[in-house]
Amino acid sequence: MSEHHLRTAPARPHQKLTDDGRRMREVLSYSRRGSRFTPSQQEAWDAHAQAWVVPDEEVDRADVDVASWFGREAPLVVEIGCGVGEATGVLAAARPDVNVLALEVWRPGVAASLAEVAAAGADNVRFCSVDAAWCLEHLVPEGGLAELWTFFPDPWPKTRHHKRRLVSPGFAAVVASRLQVGGLWRLATDWADYADQMLEVLDAEPALSGGRVPRWQDRPVTKFERKGREAGREITDLAYAKH
Repeated sequence: MSEHHLRTAPARPHQKLTDDGRRMREVLSYSRRGSRFTPSQQEAWDAHAQAWVVPDEEVDRADVDVASWFGREAPLVVEIGCGVGEATGVLAAARPDVNVLALEVWRPGVAASLAEVAAAGADNVRFCSVDAAWCLEHLVPEGGLAELWTFFPDPWPKTRHHKRRLVSPGFAAVVASRLQVGGLWRLATDWADYADQMLEVLDAEPALSGGRVPRWQDRPVTKFERKGREAGREITDLAYAKH
């Protein structure tokens, strides 16, 4: 067996242990919610999960190849936190020439997203429920990412929870290394202080350039955006390119 196949895969979040065998406490950008499906979600899962959902254990293979999940080589677009797939299906259907990897840890959201993707006729989407930061670092090679979408990530509004926000200097550095030259990171949030943090973090990343942009018209208005608007919060769109 080759050295490549003997390589030990990096431990994923929730699988890392201390020297005495206890699970490590980790600061993550998400919390796992309930896993019970509605009847319609169960129907979508039964119809499409086998073809479109990547089993968690698949990412632990030493020879893992993301392109093989799609059955083709194509530019890779990653969406972090697809929610119930309102944007995923529409955006993927409009871009049949790319592979869209949607990362979502909430299983009922994945099930709902399967229905959205099927309704849109977008068979170029695969779903994975493994930690997004880990996936980008360990599954995507440097320069292997054409575009990243991060729409309405969990704002963790309490000050003591800000450390759990996804957009951080360390994560921005990983994204910058994975984006191809000219590759784009699109973000949106309805929390003003998170928008300010995103700008501060991304402006400080030397491999990226960009800032506030007009709302991306291709992005459908999701329930998260509607809730933000109804609460009187301003929607901020950002775009940063790798140079």
